[in-house]
Amino acid sequence: MEDFIKSNKKINIFIADNADDCRAEFIKFFENKNQFNIVGQTKDGNEALKAIKNNPVDILIMDVVLAGLDGFELLEKAKVDLGNKMPKVIITSSLSHNGFIDKALSLGVSYFMIKPIQLPSLERRITDILGLSESVPIPEQNFKNMRSKVIDEKISNVFITVGIPAHIKGYQFLREAIKLAIDKPEIINSITKRLYPSIADKFDTSSSKVERAIRHAIEVAWNRGKIENINNLFGIKVYNQNEKPTNGEFIALVADKMLMEGYGE
Repeated sequence: MEDFIKSNKKINIFIADNADDCRAEFIKFFENKNQFNIVGQTKDGNEALKAIKNNPVDILIMDVVLAGLDGFELLEKAKVDLGNKMPKVIITSSLSHNGFIDKALSLGVSYFMIKPIQLPSLERRITDILGLSESVPIPEQNFKNMRSKVIDEKISNVFITVGIPAHIKGYQFLREAIKLAIDKPEIINSITKRLYPSIADKFDTSSSKVERAIRHAIEVAWNRGKIENINNLFGIKVYNQNEKPTNGEFIALVADKMLMEGYGE
């Protein structure tokens, strides 16, 4: 949001978490950052709903487990009451079941982060959501490493959304393929001759194994019935249950989305 950059406006954060120690940890971290302002905190969902309705809140950091009103009920009621004035939401939770993640994403949550939370990562997610990443000074020597980590986290979030599990080999190959397509978009036109061999060299395997593993990863997502999540992710109805994309189509789709969101060089 340009408002924060042009006016040096502080980012208003409200924290809703059932765990006292988590709220205290988040507050201590953000209170030491000049860019942020903690406008309130609670363990009760009803109190959180009242607070974000009556106060200017840019980011709501919340757990699913809350007293009074659980996190999902809070989001459902807030969407009805606030409409387009709804703050951006990051869920931080130890509940990592696919059902919880799917539900959160369907309610418009920007990020679902699994506890324990790395606070610098949480800060990056906030600046990412508000379009402020470029306004945070990064030393030149650290920029490439920082950018790579941010891209890795973003791709991992996409994979969680579409249902690609981290333990299968195709997960790593597919992530590397998307990163290559972000850095060198033209490589998508030379998948067999350039993309697969590049990944194979990095992981000391063969191009054919790379191709099969990526195909398997995509098939797993489709077999899990995550099609609606994929369509929600890209904002349009891209596929249905009977339309599995080719490896190249899926890689290009994710890479193009990330390029449009400013993750290119």
